[in-house]
Amino acid sequence: MKSQINILRQLQELVLTRDEHQQSGDGSHLDQINKSISELQKKLQPQVSGIYERLYAKNHIVTAAMSNGCCSVCGMQVPIAQSQQVKLAQHLVTCSSCGRVLFEGDVAEARRVQDKVSRDDAKTGISRFSAEELMVADLGAATREKAIRVLADAMEGHKFIENADSLVTAALEREKVLSTALGHGIAFPHVRGVEGGGLALAIGISKKGIDWDGEMVNIVVLSAIPVAVSAFYLRLMAGLSRSFAKKETLKALVSADSPKALWKVVVKATRREVK
Repeated sequence: MKSQINILRQLQELVLTRDEHQQSGDGSHLDQINKSISELQKKLQPQVSGIYERLYAKNHIVTAAMSNGCCSVCGMQVPIAQSQQVKLAQHLVTCSSCGRVLFEGDVAEARRVQDKVSRDDAKTGISRFSAEELMVADLGAATREKAIRVLADAMEGHKFIENADSLVTAALEREKVLSTALGHGIAFPHVRGVEGGGLALAIGISKKGIDWDGEMVNIVVLSAIPVAVSAFYLRLMAGLSRSFAKKETLKALVSADSPKALWKVVVKATRREVK
């Protein structure tokens, strides 16, 4: 049954990738994504397929990690007997509250977003998800791999995540599914399923530009996303895209010469779009 759970997780990631592409992409890869989704669905056993269809009809998030003994989506405590069944993965176990299929969280990878005590006390707009210390005014990276590494290290160094290596590996795996460069010189590498805290993002600038799977990128936004806020992340990504795509904003971002200056531009640019 573990293989079926893995298929459900892959399906969920592809569906959410399709949602992202419909929200901010140009639609050029939809056929490819839909084909992959269809092929994966055929690998589901009849009973599992029925459960998937029922859950999918309600919400595109059909699976949830069991994190610290709780469903990572709704927060319901998983009974001890059920939690053992989740770990064994011999059959499907669903959350008694939200109904999603539970799987054991990737504890070994320790990809857990931590609460940051020193965050901006106001916690409004972009300050809810980032901070000045997560701004990198000059990535100094020639490749997307190095750009993601620089931002992940900043997130770990300032205790927004526990393990930069795991975040980098997962972000690069996500890039293999479909490039996160969405036009206007902006890329949104991200990792979903980083449970144990809130959504966190770091922003880096490449003044020379980075070849991101054939597209030149100047702005890189790396995000660590709990599955429960995936729908909100789509709106956040769309808002950031609209904010950063403006010529005057792009110029100001690339011209910023320090984390403080970059943060000031980001806060001003997103004030209306990020609520």
